[in-house]
Amino acid sequence: MNFIVFDLEATCWEGRPPNMVQEIIEIGALKLDQYGELQGVFNRFVRPVINPTLSLFCRKLTSIDQIEVNRAETLPGVLTAFQDWAEEDDDCLFCSWGSFDKNIVRQNADLHRMESDWMEDNHLNIRKQYHDIRGWNTYRGLKKVVELEGFEFTGVYHRAISDAENLAKVFVKYIDMWRF
Repeated sequence: MNFIVFDLEATCWEGRPPNMVQEIIEIGALKLDQYGELQGVFNRFVRPVINPTLSLFCRKLTSIDQIEVNRAETLPGVLTAFQDWAEEDDDCLFCSWGSFDKNIVRQNADLHRMESDWMEDNHLNIRKQYHDIRGWNTYRGLKKVVELEGFEFTGVYHRAISDAENLAKVFVKYIDMWRF
């Protein structure tokens, strides 16, 4: 079995979204084998269609440029490529920091009339299990956890590929403790 440690970035605004719809704008993922060895990397931007212009807040938070998403494929092409990449060799388990990533995949897939059940029963919420392992009642952010575990947070915070790479550090450290 492979583990797909992934993160997503989505359209965002300061306050409420204009029409309550967030769209995926970046998918970053690492494919790890059962020993935590890197088997591959996936990193793609996604062009949003409902709110195609990124807010200033979103551009500042993610450092994703409008030009990058304008040049990207829309979700159907990118999500299909991600699924094909993830499942090309073996069964896999999708692993993310919290449930937001799984939920937005489902919501965005529904929006584009795509299947999303491939992740539904095949997802590990690392944040929840990590906090259970540590006996913490209050959730801490990924960057703080990476640093508490003795790692340097590398890359750009709130960029999907950087967040996935940093999450993988924590995932591999506890690889034998995850329940799935």
